[in-house]
Amino acid sequence: MGSPLGAPTVRMPARTLTLEIEGREVVITNPDKVFFPKTGHTKLDLVNYYLAVADGAVRGVDGRPMAMKRFVNGAESPPFFQKRAPDSRPEWIETVDLSYPSGRTASEIVVRDAVQLAWVINLGCIDLNPHPVRAEDIDRPDELRVDLDPIRGVPWSDVRKVALVTKEVLEDFGLTGWPKTSGSRGFHVYARIEPRWTFPEVRRAAVALAREVELRAPDIATSKWWKEERHGVFVDYNQNAKDHTTASAYSVRPSPDARVSAPLRWAEVPECEPGAFTIATMPARFAQIGDPAEGIDASVGSLEPLLELAARQEAAGVQDAPAPGAVPSPAPGKSVGPTGRRRSTAPLIEIARAATQAEAMAGLERWKQRHPDVWPLLAAADLLVDSMRGRNTTWTRIRLNLRNVPEADRPAQEALEVDYDPWLT
Repeated sequence: MGSPLGAPTVRMPARTLTLEIEGREVVITNPDKVFFPKTGHTKLDLVNYYLAVADGAVRGVDGRPMAMKRFVNGAESPPFFQKRAPDSRPEWIETVDLSYPSGRTASEIVVRDAVQLAWVINLGCIDLNPHPVRAEDIDRPDELRVDLDPIRGVPWSDVRKVALVTKEVLEDFGLTGWPKTSGSRGFHVYARIEPRWTFPEVRRAAVALAREVELRAPDIATSKWWKEERHGVFVDYNQNAKDHTTASAYSVRPSPDARVSAPLRWAEVPECEPGAFTIATMPARFAQIGDPAEGIDASVGSLEPLLELAARQEAAGVQDAPAPGAVPSPAPGKSVGPTGRRRSTAPLIEIARAATQAEAMAGLERWKQRHPDVWPLLAAADLLVDSMRGRNTTWTRIRLNLRNVPEADRPAQEALEVDYDPWLT
């Protein structure tokens, strides 16, 4: 059933392998296919990892509709998103119908046990991306999600500090925060809530929380809507919008070292390092200490105190953050063009739109070579790298904020180094 996770070995190609899990059979196709070239971990290693931490991994997705992000050729290949459950699936795979703003509906996978979990991983899902609702009530979230997203150049120590401030704010407003690394650059804090409120109400509460975190840690935290106005760690409330999904607890991320979104005890947060939690290290940690998030479902709280805070902020003249997809009111000093899209007065130029981040960054390197006197003037936060959603996959946009470049020396907008159209694929 695969080599030990810490010591991948070369295997002879195998076409399929049948695993018996909890009395059911799950067929693993191409079990020896290498999913993480740097570490050598295969698809079977990935399945075995999830089975080793199944109690925690299932807790992170239990009963939640899941958008499948499939890496059929491994972590270094572009994924594609599949909302609809495959027509060819075992009868014991559960689904629930979700509707989207486009008017379309999709039957999405719902995982409740280790067998269903293994079946999903076999489809090439490296990480798991559930909605913040349960299949029993798809219109009312039972989870408030705080995503701490550092801008470029922000040290990890600041992310940890903002996480601790987030814990304090949640507690002050009657909620229990459950921390985990994102497995990428950021940090997550989840809080279970009563499934009483709509998506807009939950997001409104999350905006209020983000502003309170910023108020308490203004030097290192931000709730600013406009990306070019942010500093430090963005307390991202948008993960609470309808149709947004986030990598769940114990999800392996498609990083070269196969990092994991690791639940933590709060006492671990001040010294935690995200690189310590990988597909190779997590099974032993789980066997030794269990799941730090084991009590999360028993810590259900009310959103009323945060909604009252939102009302006080509004009464004080603080505008609510615009809903995703809406045309927001312009920020101070900004205007809105005839198409309804805002026009920023920040001196932004766009460098690349590419199918992959590697292609976009290669385009940036070409731009830097043509403007060797400009690049040294830019701060880390002036490089804006956005992961954008296309029809079935993500793409990357790179912009530069030239605010630190003297106006007379600012390069004009040029033809894009890479000009990828995600809507043609």
